[in-house]
Amino acid sequence: MKLDGFGIFVTDMAAMIRFYRDVLNFEIREDENTSNVYLVKDGTLFLLYRRADFEKLTGRAYGYADGINGHYEIALSVENYAAVDRTFEDVVSRGATPIMPPTTEPWGQRTCYITDPEGNLIEIGSFTE
Repeated sequence: MKLDGFGIFVTDMAAMIRFYRDVLNFEIREDENTSNVYLVKDGTLFLLYRRADFEKLTGRAYGYADGINGHYEIALSVENYAAVDRTFEDVVSRGATPIMPPTTEPWGQRTCYITDPEGNLIEIGSFTE
């Protein structure tokens, strides 16, 4: 087996499409009323799936975290430390919720955290000064 991609089960599809398309610049072309967004971002499958539709498909209910949740993170890389700082400021100015400002960690990575509208953690980082 090989990792093909990942999915996020969402409540407000329109808000999530606007965030990933307009704030993080993912190439999403689906209408905001869709129940399923399927795209490839930098060679990785990325899926937004409406929770209610997935529950109907599988015939069962699921528990979901509310608010800022720490079940996983989406990690995005940029070219260097300065780009971490610029990108953080840019995405926060366009509506991302800031969690941790750019910080250089002892292991040599400059990193920061934001969340999407449903509280999923997104890391933006670089190992290149």
